[in-house]
Amino acid sequence: MRQRFHPEALEEFEQAAVYYEQQEPGLGDHFIQVIETAIESIINAPEMWPILETPIRRRLTRTFPYAVLYAIDADHLLIIAIMHCSRQPDYWRSRTS
Repeated sequence: MRQRFHPEALEEFEQAAVYYEQQEPGLGDHFIQVIETAIESIINAPEMWPILETPIRRRLTRTFPYAVLYAIDADHLLIIAIMHCSRQPDYWRSRTS
């Protein structure tokens, strides 16, 4: 299964990595690795993670307070958001229409 990022999801992924790298050298790379591992686990078992709001599913990360929000399409995985779990929980809804 292929993955595709919503443009705003890719932007927030990059911004979060830059933020963490500014906090501590190497932390941004670690953040990227954690998110990429989460995405790989989604690709391997896309229906394993709970439905947040049909058809959006959520895969939480353990190391950082982030979740990968995604939808399953016939030929790809659409990543809707790389969401910080403590900020504006509904901001991503406009990306699903």
